[in-house]
Amino acid sequence: MKKNIYITVLLLFFSFYVEAQRQTDASKKLSLATYLISTLYVDDIDEDKLTEDAIRSMLEQLDPHSTYLDPQEVKDMSASLDGNFDGVGIQFTMTNDTLYVIQTVAGGPSEKVGILAGDRIVTINDTVVAGVKMSTKDIMTRLRGKRGTKVNVTVLRKGVTEPIPFRITRDKIPVYSIDASYMVDKHTGYIRLSRFSATSAQEFVEAMLKLRRTGMKNLILDLQGNGGGYLNAAVKIADLLLSDDNALIVYTEGRRSPRTEEKSTSKHLFPDGKLIVLVDEGSASASEIVSGAIQDWDRGVIVGRRTFGKGLVQRPVPLPDGSMIRLTIARYYTPSGRSIQKPYTKGESKAYNRELIDRYNGGELSNADSIHFPDSLKFSTLKNKRIVYGGGGIMPDYFVPIDTTRYTDYHRSIAAKGLINQEATSYIDRNRKELNVNYKNVDKFIAAFEVDEKMLQELKLSAEKEGIKYNDEEYQKSLPLIKEQIKALIARDLFDTAAYFKVMNRYNDSYQKALDLIKSQNEYDQLLKGK
Repeated sequence: MKKNIYITVLLLFFSFYVEAQRQTDASKKLSLATYLISTLYVDDIDEDKLTEDAIRSMLEQLDPHSTYLDPQEVKDMSASLDGNFDGVGIQFTMTNDTLYVIQTVAGGPSEKVGILAGDRIVTINDTVVAGVKMSTKDIMTRLRGKRGTKVNVTVLRKGVTEPIPFRITRDKIPVYSIDASYMVDKHTGYIRLSRFSATSAQEFVEAMLKLRRTGMKNLILDLQGNGGGYLNAAVKIADLLLSDDNALIVYTEGRRSPRTEEKSTSKHLFPDGKLIVLVDEGSASASEIVSGAIQDWDRGVIVGRRTFGKGLVQRPVPLPDGSMIRLTIARYYTPSGRSIQKPYTKGESKAYNRELIDRYNGGELSNADSIHFPDSLKFSTLKNKRIVYGGGGIMPDYFVPIDTTRYTDYHRSIAAKGLINQEATSYIDRNRKELNVNYKNVDKFIAAFEVDEKMLQELKLSAEKEGIKYNDEEYQKSLPLIKEQIKALIARDLFDTAAYFKVMNRYNDSYQKALDLIKSQNEYDQLLKGK
């Protein structure tokens, strides 16, 4: 018996040895280990999971941004960045285990069949989704599907006694990367970009042209919380904002990736006029490429806090089963030669992920004086020769500390439970007809609507039912924020996402500073000259 086992092992080794001759020693060892485990291990194993775990473990030893995505993660990423997905075209929220339609996509499948904002979807293809604690992900899986396929839903509508059945034909649903675009005043436009997707440049051009037709001479570009996306989208948008032709926007370089440069063309859509770019610690990658180019060419003023510092270039490598490896092959550098990537230690992703918390605890987010750069990281801008720094992220020209005065444990608890959203949804559900009559446009709503005491009492009662202990001191401290969030959510449901930001920007310190700088030519010029 032992002899037979010995002969079998020898045959396995020999057959594998012949196959492995073309591989490096390290590759041979890994392949041999995988082969031996799959053929000799005592118990049944999931070879796919074992392989995925091995790939993830290898990539974790490299850098924080080399990653493995399973097939579903690849689909989710593509839907976000490609600018569309197949589905029914609704924006929804879960309130008290009920799927509540916030908005339908204009011209989308749901709007075409007659689904309205405020409808409650109770069944999807005969599966009950109301009152069963179904996850948002599960609901999205049921609603999404291949273009041209059909899905049956049943909705409850206020004022209608019987459930209403609809049959929706799925179609391509656009995913917009511009959350808001509007005129702040007679000459100042505002654009908020949430990601750099395949459609971002075209969306940006359309938004800019619309704003210019209404008198825009100055622009506030909001990249706060924008985690990045496609390099080519960032390059195109930077190109539209720069003044010079053939100006370096960004370059990449790596061990086996020669220097590759991206330069501006003559397609400048906004080459002059005051430009303010808003950034914070959540602005990363493509956001840092745009803000770095704007800063290095002294084209505009960067306002906010130091950006994330994600300057590694990933090459997507599709695998046969639909999964993907995103492998870091190079680093991004701004036109002045600054590396965008913040420091990291290979294999220590936990420490890297804690870096933003360390910034907060170290006082960097609240005090610019706590930020120190060595002289070795000192660079100069390309026109005005201002001092700027490398070493991780883009340091703004004007620092705005994070506002912690209104955030409390009580607010965090009610927000985490979704109670602020729930109160806004419940209020608009009860009063939609009256709201539509009284507020014909968002500006009238912002000027006249106030969150009343009855709504606040309902919120506190909901918090109590969720086991959240009331703290009056914390409640009073967070009250202005709570009221603005409820108001902004109601505005979003009544109008659109831009209305949400119109409300919230009134209390955004970086946004307010941008308005001050646009009004003050002297301060704007001094910042651009480095004085």
